[in-house]
Amino acid sequence: MGAALAAKTAGAKQTPAPQTPATPGAPPAFGTSAPVGPVVSVDTFREAEKLVQIEMTPHDLTQAASNWQQSMAAVYERRTGPRKLAIEDTIPPATVWNPTLPGTTSGPATNHFDPGPIMLGGIGKDEDLAFASVFELATRIRTKQITSEQLTKIYIDRLKKYDPQLHCVITLTEEHALKQARQADAEIAAGKYRGPLHGIPWGAKDLLDTAGIPTTWGAEPYRNRIPVEDATVTKRLNEAGAVLVAKLSLGALALNDVWFGGQTMNPWLLEEGSSGSSAGPGSAVAAGLVAFAIGSETQGSIVSPSMRCGVTGLRPTYGRVPRTGAMTLSWTCDKLGVMARHVEDTMLVLQAIAGPDAHDVACVPANLNFDAKRTAPNADLSKYRIGYIPAWMKDAPATDVDRAAIETARKLGFTVKEVSLPDWPYDSLNVILFAESAAAFEELTLSHKVDELKSQTPDSWPNTFRQSRFLSAVDFVQADRLRRKVALEMERVFSEVDLLLVPSLRDEFLVITNFTGHPSLTLRAGFVEVSEARSDWAPDPQKPLPKFTPPRRVPHGVTLVGRLFEEGTVAEAGILLEWAFKAANERPKGFS
Repeated sequence: MGAALAAKTAGAKQTPAPQTPATPGAPPAFGTSAPVGPVVSVDTFREAEKLVQIEMTPHDLTQAASNWQQSMAAVYERRTGPRKLAIEDTIPPATVWNPTLPGTTSGPATNHFDPGPIMLGGIGKDEDLAFASVFELATRIRTKQITSEQLTKIYIDRLKKYDPQLHCVITLTEEHALKQARQADAEIAAGKYRGPLHGIPWGAKDLLDTAGIPTTWGAEPYRNRIPVEDATVTKRLNEAGAVLVAKLSLGALALNDVWFGGQTMNPWLLEEGSSGSSAGPGSAVAAGLVAFAIGSETQGSIVSPSMRCGVTGLRPTYGRVPRTGAMTLSWTCDKLGVMARHVEDTMLVLQAIAGPDAHDVACVPANLNFDAKRTAPNADLSKYRIGYIPAWMKDAPATDVDRAAIETARKLGFTVKEVSLPDWPYDSLNVILFAESAAAFEELTLSHKVDELKSQTPDSWPNTFRQSRFLSAVDFVQADRLRRKVALEMERVFSEVDLLLVPSLRDEFLVITNFTGHPSLTLRAGFVEVSEARSDWAPDPQKPLPKFTPPRRVPHGVTLVGRLFEEGTVAEAGILLEWAFKAANERPKGFS
């Protein structure tokens, strides 16, 4: 192995390679290549020890410094030259995370999708249509009670009226949307109905490529970026007949809620951000500006704005939905999902966008089994086991709403059971996220264009990308092994229960399930009172958050976690809980 490594590094030199050994057949020795890069001293290593938190003896330090230039520095030639090699954005890592463990199977055995019937009342006012469920809107369009063009104009008018308060729109696609809506109406009139999303207006988090329409990633260096091809999810929604009315905001490069146009605000509490990074989708869905939106999550970016803005967010199993044409932050954690106002709506959209596309190497074929009849009032729910972790329900961020949700599940007839997870250092997994995100934006960071981002705080991406250059590769591998160990623990937990009910913003939940790839559904469960605005950002004494006297009433959501590829079970339980909570239909004041 040493000879092979030496042979690999021999060509990566900035000075002539050593001569061929005098003795025929003698292999090149590792660490004898020509020196490369700056001189490294004992003091260099002594300071570097602080970054990776290890301690070497004086002898170790001397030896390490003595041949760093000959043994290790050459591995950076890809980046430092002379033979620099650019890696295209479309090239994923060779290692692919598969959430299904060896020797196990995931997901339902068959495909089955039945959203059930819906009872309709009168059409009501435009604002009633704006806040209606996707299911209801689809029924009205299919039965020709309203046209797609009428509905699209309602949403466009609302986007124009309310975006100055919310800052949730990056690009309004009015002309494009009206063209799509008129086409949908013509097709439906001709008897060519494509399905429940035909003619339904939607919004895309602005990291999803749209051909000929700006896709800015919320970041200054990309604000003039116009893709030439649609993302796979965009294509599939186009094929379903959906109508794109807006590209919605995201925190720059998918972090929190600040983008180059400002901060996206929460319709329920305009003094606070909508949370992120799916900030625009959360805000727009909550305010009735779109029927549904596509968001993305790497670690909380669907869950958190859904919780903050009181909408329903479905984060599918890792590998369920192809990410081709979506901005990459983390190859092994990124997921595209659905944000809507009702649980059933998320499943209508998921059915349209799921399935491999031959380009996303992590996306796999998987059955989807969902039947609204299983949510009938007389259904036997005792066969569904909902687990919860008592320690997570006792302390913040859990609230009385979270604790009441457990009791609601029990009263509905679910079998409710206590479960546990080991007290492990789960945040150690984030070395993977930090390394992958820094790799995804390597050129932006090294060229210093990352300095153009609006947010330059210690907890924003520019600083994290720079810091991540100094992470340990050994610790990366150990984190990857920990990931497998955590996945085995989750497999154990889901051998005991079918679902987990967790506080939406519990850090362990967000870290664990985003790395293991389990699906989650966040839905409004009630309301809480807050006396201070909430923020995703680290506290800044120079910018104190607004305080409220008396406290303000805002929605609060809980989250269900399901087995891998069991989104149908999660949604069926979610529909029952949504009905029992009786909190989903209230609208934010000032937007209705």
